[in-house]
Amino acid sequence: MFKRFGLFFAMNIAVILMVNIVLSIFNVQPYLTQNGINYQSLMIFCLVWGMVGSFISLSLSKWMAKKMMGVQIVEAHGQYAGLVNTVHRLARSANLTKMPEVGIYDSPEVNAFATGPSKSNSLVAVSTGLLRSMSDDEVEGVLAHEVAHVANGDMVTMALAQGVINAFVMFFARIAAFAIQNALRSDDDESSVGGWSYYLTAMVFDVIFGIVGAMVLATYSRIREYKADAGGAKLAGRDKMIAALKRLETQYEGNGVFDTKNENMNAFKISSRPTGIRALMSTHPKLSLRIARLEQSR
Repeated sequence: MFKRFGLFFAMNIAVILMVNIVLSIFNVQPYLTQNGINYQSLMIFCLVWGMVGSFISLSLSKWMAKKMMGVQIVEAHGQYAGLVNTVHRLARSANLTKMPEVGIYDSPEVNAFATGPSKSNSLVAVSTGLLRSMSDDEVEGVLAHEVAHVANGDMVTMALAQGVINAFVMFFARIAAFAIQNALRSDDDESSVGGWSYYLTAMVFDVIFGIVGAMVLATYSRIREYKADAGGAKLAGRDKMIAALKRLETQYEGNGVFDTKNENMNAFKISSRPTGIRALMSTHPKLSLRIARLEQSR
């Protein structure tokens, strides 16, 4: 727990330092002026904050996965030679020029994920629980899905989408806060715009617009999951991909072991069990929908 908190804190410090460096380099002036908002400065400010944080997270994604999930890299010999060879065979079929690293982490949870800053610098990791719970064909279906994520460039695409959404959330939150502060000012109030009331109001709108932005990003993520399923079906075969999803569905319905405590690790989850309004925030479609779509594509 303390290790994860320390890594999270260090990453946020790195984001703040990098943002300040970028803003200084480009000499971005404060967006609040005596005459109101300088929209050009505000947009640059929001883009820098939104994109820098997102791409720092992307660049550190492999390192974070290894540290926070305890992923151990395995080689094409020894106990996990078959696993590495399968990932590399699928990667070659997906026309990847550089093979992903292959990792194992010790967890009873049935899970796998792909991460990394680029197609040529990626990681495919699986849990020991998944290897124990699935047949070789089912494991191949899961690996094909993850390799398809790498081949589709989903890590970069999602980071870019996250950065743009973050920027728009910040931009509109500050415009809304400025509008409310102006509406509440008396006609003879000559005080400058800003202050604690403005920033607190902006934070409230950050949360409100952030929820909407998260729904948009989750919707896009679900689309990418369907595409990765289709890609996995092409790489490993539709039957293996469907078998893997059905095994996951059986695990979920049978109350298999899944870590629901560490919500900050959801980016590394192979699936989820959304219910009610939370389904709109889920990054993965329901397994039954994924299976049905693959079966209909026969």
